[in-house]
Amino acid sequence: MSKVKDTPSVAADGRAERIARRTRDENWKKPPRRIETSECITCDTCLRSCPSEFGAIFDDGLNVVIVPELCSGCPKCVMVCPVDCIYVDEDWTATEARMWDHIDLTAGGSA
Repeated sequence: MSKVKDTPSVAADGRAERIARRTRDENWKKPPRRIETSECITCDTCLRSCPSEFGAIFDDGLNVVIVPELCSGCPKCVMVCPVDCIYVDEDWTATEARMWDHIDLTAGGSA
C-alpha cells in the first residue's frame, strides 16, 4: 500500500506531530511568516486562508498571530492580507508555552 502525501489525514498527522513536538518541519526551506500587530486590522482573512495542513494562524486575544513552528512559509496568507502586514520572519523565536496551551485547547480532539 503506498502512502499519498497530500491526503487530509496524512497532512493532519503531520500537523499533530509538529504540535506534539513543538518544532518546525526540518524539510521546510522557507522561514515562517509573522504578523506585524501594529499594522494588522484583525480581519482574520489570513487565518481563514492558511491551509489546514499547517493551521499556523490563531486569534490570540485582540491579535492575530502566526505560530512559526506550524508555518511552512507559504505565501497564502500574504496574498490575501488587505493591509500587507505579514512578513518573512528570518529571526523567529520559539512559541511560548501559553500559546501552545491555547493550540491544545482549540485542537478539537483531532489527536
